[in-house]
Amino acid sequence: MKHRLIIIVIFLSVVFVATVWIIGTLLTSSVNQLIGELPSEISANAVQFQSSSGATIHGWFLQGKENAGAIILMHGVQANRLAMLDRARFFSRKGFSVLLFDFQAHGESIGANITFGYLESRDAQAAVDYVHSLLPKEKIGVIGVSMGGAAFLLAKPKLNVNAVVLEMVYPTIEQAVSNRITLRLGNWSTIFTPLLTLQLKPRLGIGIKDLRPIDNVGSIDIPKLFIVGEKDELTTLKESNALFAAANEPKDLWIIPNANHVDAYSLVKDEYEKKVSSFFENYLRESNN
Repeated sequence: MKHRLIIIVIFLSVVFVATVWIIGTLLTSSVNQLIGELPSEISANAVQFQSSSGATIHGWFLQGKENAGAIILMHGVQANRLAMLDRARFFSRKGFSVLLFDFQAHGESIGANITFGYLESRDAQAAVDYVHSLLPKEKIGVIGVSMGGAAFLLAKPKLNVNAVVLEMVYPTIEQAVSNRITLRLGNWSTIFTPLLTLQLKPRLGIGIKDLRPIDNVGSIDIPKLFIVGEKDELTTLKESNALFAAANEPKDLWIIPNANHVDAYSLVKDEYEKKVSSFFENYLRESNN
């Protein structure tokens, strides 16, 4: 009986470890897919540029009016540039030049693994450099959604842009992992958090200290607009407030009532367009500076 119990315990332990490893695989596996042609109603060019992440970055560029500013759109985890297409349409109509692209391991930008902002920060740097090469006289703004915002904050050196909108960005990878596990399995499941974060090193060659946007936000001197959801369970309001508190001026915080971790643009389109376009017009347009 004792021998059988030992075998059962060993078996269950192996199953447990294998399950946690499989979960880690699902979270970090690339989500590449063919994006296809540009929508016919959009006047834009398909572009490619190299990133020090090792990926060739694929995207679309929409030319705007001279001296109207440029905006770079950075999507969230397991998404791609299609998630930013409605924003691109809107800002293009407002006269901005717009670049939207796929991070490495997303969309058409090939990569081995999702790294939750670490390698993606190099893609963000490459995107900024690319827009500077196309439009050397234009001021540049960034919208970073979730992982896209983390990529912006994790970039070293700091990205050479003039303003940034950060939407529902996680402060630390531990909090991000814990919130997602708890939401699906309940509070008891926080025991999985260290088992998943410990996989960062063997899988990706990085540690939890490499994925702490909150440590970098205080050094970003440009104007910042934080957009957060009041009811967000993946990046809680408490965590968003902590990230905002760690940022220096100039900064502003927009809390969307009753919003979860969702696409803010789709949820409150009219208000989003008004607030965010006003923010960028104020800081990117030559006539306002």
